[in-house]
Amino acid sequence: MEAEAFPSEGQIVAVSTSRHKGKKKNNLPACELVKDKGLDGDAHAGDWHRQVSLLAMESINKIRGKGLDVSPGDFAENITTSGLKIWELPTGTRLAVGSEALLEVTQIGKECHDRCAIYHQVGDCVMPKEGVFTRVLRGGIVRPGDEIRVLPQADS
Repeated sequence: MEAEAFPSEGQIVAVSTSRHKGKKKNNLPACELVKDKGLDGDAHAGDWHRQVSLLAMESINKIRGKGLDVSPGDFAENITTSGLKIWELPTGTRLAVGSEALLEVTQIGKECHDRCAIYHQVGDCVMPKEGVFTRVLRGGIVRPGDEIRVLPQADS
């Protein structure tokens, strides 16, 4: 019954990459998730636990509500979602993305060593609390409009 506490399906709003860390990401019409690496061409791709970052549109809308004009990719997230409370998912959760890809949640939130421009403008940033980090278990092409689904937890 625990799994019913949050919706199990949502949608990808944007797929975004940047060749440089610490920069806003550019939205793309499609991109390839590469197994054990991340989004093709993204600066954060590599052999580590934060290969792909996700942020919910619902989180971005919180900052919009404080008067800032922000969009998908502005928080340096790779995949912007809608319809899922991704920040409530426990680590280890597996997400089916599009028709092929499989991600595993490895971390919720992150420490911000330097306050970003968004924090300085509105006194808050959602990525440290609601950003989700994943690793790619199975690759595939992902694009805006694709479904993202929470898979049932395997019994231990």
